[in-house]
Amino acid sequence: MKPIYFLSDAHLGSWALEHKRMQERRLVRFLDSIKTKAAAVYLLGDMFDFWFEYKYVVPKGYTRFLGKISELTDMGVEVHYFTGNHDIWAYGYLERECGVILHKQPLTTEIYGKIFFLAHGDGLGDRDAKFKVIRWMFHNRACQRLFATVHPRWGVWFGQTWAKYSRLKRPGGEEPPYMGEEREPLVRYTKRYIQYHSNVDYFIYGHRHIEVDLQLTKKARMIILGDWISSFSYVVYDGEHLLMSQYIEGESIL
Repeated sequence: MKPIYFLSDAHLGSWALEHKRMQERRLVRFLDSIKTKAAAVYLLGDMFDFWFEYKYVVPKGYTRFLGKISELTDMGVEVHYFTGNHDIWAYGYLERECGVILHKQPLTTEIYGKIFFLAHGDGLGDRDAKFKVIRWMFHNRACQRLFATVHPRWGVWFGQTWAKYSRLKRPGGEEPPYMGEEREPLVRYTKRYIQYHSNVDYFIYGHRHIEVDLQLTKKARMIILGDWISSFSYVVYDGEHLLMSQYIEGESIL
């Protein structure tokens, strides 16, 4: 069996990050290192810091990353792309040009005999009323159509500026640390979910930029993937073992 890889939250192109080109190249080198080994790669959201597809225009940049995932799909590797809260606005370009399989909702799927629940994670269990309102606006089709009327010169600038502000308003530009099982929204959501969906073996999320690995029941295990900004973490499943790992250049990859 060829292994399956899961990663998320690269936020490519972020105006809040230094050495953006080096970050993208590191991600591309990782994807290149697994291209002959992987059966599938699941990108669980926010791979771009801002992504909005106009009818005839997409944001400039990311050519190394887009080229590499196109190479993978040309080789027959399935690349599943989940939209997050920074790259909601995908309308067919990634599918047509890069060959990805796009997911705009959480996915429950069977992989090598195990049931996986996969999602970016935004909006799941989060009680923040302000975030819920913003998320509704971002997902609302009328709001999306209205934004599409703004010239890309200003629309992309606004999106990148918003994303930069969203990151820099946090202390040190970092996500809050793990809050414990009783307070962490994704953990609360998952515990409620498994009460009615006891068949799921693995829950894998992005979004929070923290690495979490919890055995919630005898059967159900939950993972938050970390990110590709500072931790360069990922999960690999070989049909028997599900392992969290970190990409350190120069070392062998499972």
